[in-house]
Amino acid sequence: MKIIVLRDADPAETRVALTPESVKKLIGKNAVIAVESGAGDRSNARDSDYEAAGATVSADRAALVESADLLAAVNRPPDEDLARLKPGAMVIGLLRPFDEPGRLQPLVERGVSAISMELIPRSTLAQKMDALSSQANLAGYVAVITAAARQMRVLPMMTTPAGTISPARIFVIGAGVAGLQAIATSKRLGARVDAFDVRPEVEEQIKSLGAKFLKVDLGETGSTAQGYAKQLTEEQLQKQREAMARQCAQSDVVITTAQIFGRKAPVIITAGMVRGMKPGSIVIDLAVESGGNVEGSKMDEEVVVDGVRIIGIGNGARLVPVHASQMYSSNIVNFIEHFWNKDTKRLNLDSDDDILKGSLFIHNRDVRNETVRNLMR
Repeated sequence: MKIIVLRDADPAETRVALTPESVKKLIGKNAVIAVESGAGDRSNARDSDYEAAGATVSADRAALVESADLLAAVNRPPDEDLARLKPGAMVIGLLRPFDEPGRLQPLVERGVSAISMELIPRSTLAQKMDALSSQANLAGYVAVITAAARQMRVLPMMTTPAGTISPARIFVIGAGVAGLQAIATSKRLGARVDAFDVRPEVEEQIKSLGAKFLKVDLGETGSTAQGYAKQLTEEQLQKQREAMARQCAQSDVVITTAQIFGRKAPVIITAGMVRGMKPGSIVIDLAVESGGNVEGSKMDEEVVVDGVRIIGIGNGARLVPVHASQMYSSNIVNFIEHFWNKDTKRLNLDSDDDILKGSLFIHNRDVRNETVRNLMR
């Protein structure tokens, strides 16, 4: 099987789908790897590194795509690349299956299989393939480091001959992977941390990291089958906002991470709540890419409202591309290894495996995911 790695077409993307270390591992399984020249430049992986790992490097993007048995991508490849894939080929990556799915119709017509890393189920077995979690983990870290860099004060408590400096207060909203990492990183840097999540079952996780859990009586909430928070009613959102406003007013940094997969992110921090914060405070919106948790936040921009800085981080993992690529590449390799047939030296996609049922959403000219199928109509 020939695996192709391209330079991502998005100029803002810094990650690469497979690192040289992962390439070497797959070549050990008798896979053939070809890499577009410059594919790893933005994550500090040079063409010479790929060649040393056993891959061939070419500047002919079109020829590479046309020869692919498996195209490994970070983001959804451009339409012209998808149109060049041969029948029977596969593409794997963060393919945004619910975003303009009609643009994926040519894959159905050409008999190309599509594997969405976003649709990997959140199970114990699939944990090592969960790219959303691996990248969110890094985004949580980046949020805190960004806030620390933009703050006008230090985060930890300091006792000095000139007096005692009280610790900064950080409020993290959402205790998923990104939120938990934000809590852990904030505590390592010495801040006082408060956190909130609509799922009461995560209280112990928050406390185990040294943060204080903000309790808000929202009535029945819970999680989806995939482990995501369920969408709240308007009444629940209003109760939540009232509690949030009080907590935000006494916080130096607020980090929001609340996202609902496949839906627009809920607005949690309103403009009024921002105006109630202290001048010099920082708000980091990690959900800005899916609509934003903070009213007025803008993708990859800093907006100042009454002295409060609102920073929208569209994809935090891109800011640490070396480790983001390492983790994402490992997710893809783990997927490939799980379904690798050592006899045919190809992926076995014809199985009843639950991981395939979730992630293989286009196969044999059929759209297997019901939501995507309905959106394509």
